[in-house]
Amino acid sequence: MTAGLLGIAFGSYLLGSVPSGYLLGRLLRVDVRQSGSGNIGATNVARALGPGFGLATLTADVAKGFIAVTLARSWDAGTYASQSAAMSELPVAVAAVAVALGHIFSIFLHFRGGKGVATALGALLAMLPA
Repeated sequence: MTAGLLGIAFGSYLLGSVPSGYLLGRLLRVDVRQSGSGNIGATNVARALGPGFGLATLTADVAKGFIAVTLARSWDAGTYASQSAAMSELPVAVAAVAVALGHIFSIFLHFRGGKGVATALGALLAMLPA
């Protein structure tokens, strides 16, 4: 694995680790992990804080996945462009997996996080052909 791929993996993991729902709850001095399902995802945030905060959490979680894949595509595009089609998408695949794993196993929440569905959706949306 090249240094570029390691950087993409690490950066995407850190971006995915940002616990959007937890941080929104902290703004209101509420630990969403102590409410409802105990999850930091949009559904539990909507239950604990209201639908507006749930929508904000959903948007932020989808955006994390989308941003990670979009940045990976632009940062390392030249390195693998001359390779096979599968290799040219390797940075994108690494970013998608790493950002989802970051959300699920957040370093900021002692390797506990959300389910990763919204973040994976964002990554998949960024991978769709234009």
